[in-house]
Amino acid sequence: MNTVAILQARMGSTRLPGKVLMDLGGETVLARVVRRLRRAKLIDELVVATSDSRIDDAIVRECHRLDVPTFRGSEGDVLDRYYQAARLCTADTVVRITSDCPVIDPQLVDETIRAFQQQHADYASNALSRTYPRGLDTEVLTTVALERAWNDAHKPYEREHVTPYLYEHPELFRLVSQCGQIDYSQYRWTLDTPQDLELLRAIYARFSNQDNFGWGEVIQLVEREPELAELNSGVIQKTLQGA
Repeated sequence: MNTVAILQARMGSTRLPGKVLMDLGGETVLARVVRRLRRAKLIDELVVATSDSRIDDAIVRECHRLDVPTFRGSEGDVLDRYYQAARLCTADTVVRITSDCPVIDPQLVDETIRAFQQQHADYASNALSRTYPRGLDTEVLTTVALERAWNDAHKPYEREHVTPYLYEHPELFRLVSQCGQIDYSQYRWTLDTPQDLELLRAIYARFSNQDNFGWGEVIQLVEREPELAELNSGVIQKTLQGA
């Protein structure tokens, strides 16, 4: 069984353009995500899926520097981009990660994959019922389920956000929610605004700009220094249009 992590990345963010190539403690945000994902033990392959727009040539150059393969596809139809990338990689299982999550935790990624495998899921996620901080989101799905969504999902938000068709149709798919024992969902560790970047730079600085810390260590940090979480506490999370 070939488990492929497909990391989506683009330069054209509406709120913070170019965010995935911004500096985060001496490395790009994308580099941080790639290096953290490479420590996940249950991922067989990692590929960055970007768009065929010229603006994303910069993503491809950075991936070449990081020695990570890339796939280029539709800019707007991200579901098609994922499906085509999965086909090219002959994936049996797809792990969906977004490149604006530089605190993504390889252990949590493995836990979600393990729950998916053990419970024979079509789709598993640690964000279905959110207990983890935003920015640790991991989704795992079969390529069979991905293909069904690719064929049957027609609403724009379903195509843009890849997986809504799966988790909005529990009558069609076996869904598994991976939850933590304590609710830390009030924390936000994803990158979408300048305030988010300020927090993430502060977190990395506290760990000497290394990227081998775990999410539990970040919890200890923000509980020890609660003023850190205030840096981006006013950011309003975007919702899925049409969802």
